Amino acid sequence: MKNSVFLIFSSLIFFYSSCAQDPENQVDDVTNTPFQAELLIDEMQIPWGMTFLPDGSMLVTEKSGEIIHFKNGTKTQIEGVPKVYARGQGGLLDIEAHPNYSENGWIYISYASEQGDEKGGNTALMRAKLQGNSLVDSEVLYKATPNTTKGQHFGSRIVFDNDGYLFLSIGERGDRDTNPQDITRDGGKIYRFNADGSIPKDNPFVNESGAKTAIYSYGHRNPQGLAKHPETGEIWDNEHGPRGGDEINIVKPGANYGWPVITYGINYSGTPITDETEKEGMEQPIHYWLPSIAPSGMAFVSTDTYKGYKGSILVGSLKFQYLERLVLDGNKVAKREKLMPEIGRVRDVKEGPDGLIYVAVEGKGIYKLVPNN
Repeated sequence: MKNSVFLIFSSLIFFYSSCAQDPENQVDDVTNTPFQAELLIDEMQIPWGMTFLPDGSMLVTEKSGEIIHFKNGTKTQIEGVPKVYARGQGGLLDIEAHPNYSENGWIYISYASEQGDEKGGNTALMRAKLQGNSLVDSEVLYKATPNTTKGQHFGSRIVFDNDGYLFLSIGERGDRDTNPQDITRDGGKIYRFNADGSIPKDNPFVNESGAKTAIYSYGHRNPQGLAKHPETGEIWDNEHGPRGGDEINIVKPGANYGWPVITYGINYSGTPITDETEKEGMEQPIHYWLPSIAPSGMAFVSTDTYKGYKGSILVGSLKFQYLERLVLDGNKVAKREKLMPEIGRVRDVKEGPDGLIYVAVEGKGIYKLVPNN
């Protein structure tokens, strides 16, 4: 038995080391970028999510539990923000305006919530409207259960697809052996809702006895990036692996993304999780990182604002503190580039309605990438 474990461990270390030398897993330093990074909103600690309103203003969440409205160069703190379970990776997380915000005024927020009978918290989704400097008409649309005092893997990103469905990611809350592979439990999933929080009739598990009917896909670890492909309309995610094995996936209905049965990562201690990186019935990632970059926010570049960038993906690195550009060849990553090196822990990245890229950096604030003339 000891020999078998040693062989598995040795083979995984060899695999991990050899993959780290693969060109696809090498990131190039870039000295001449087609932009200058301008600090737009300063003095923010952990700006977790951001969204844009039709008047050109922005709403930005602080993980500690505040929402900042930035308009005409002025920061205003919003009242009526939900109480958050601020522990570890938990707190006030993502924020997204409805695609038809001008007509309905809805704003969607994900956060760690204490709601429920158990101690601790879990990921929740709410919507509200902005009236002056306050959130009004607030309603909780979904609350994952059970609560736990563990501080890791809440997810959580929000994105709308072309049909108006809302997608929400949730991490497996540090319970990898129970939650991600069980469709009767929350955690380690990507959910799909109607805009009012009801469940679409064609969600993949609506007819499964005992299933969480909001589930759209499962077998995820901790997805902290969600983005809509500007051409195909597909929803892509990125998610944290353990030590290595961060992934980019295309989210498909009913699909199983394998965690923890298959993974390209190992335990933080260096011991193996599994000797399997693929298995029938489980999806392979579009891309995986070795070593881990700890990916957070994610955005597609859909315009020609930045020369040569259209069609690529931008992903924030928490671990190595830069913004990464992934050049795509179809659905394959052909090249990686390191932008804004040593800028700090990049928590979120968004393409604004003005075609500019905005980057949220911990301990600093929101940067606007101003194109070179």
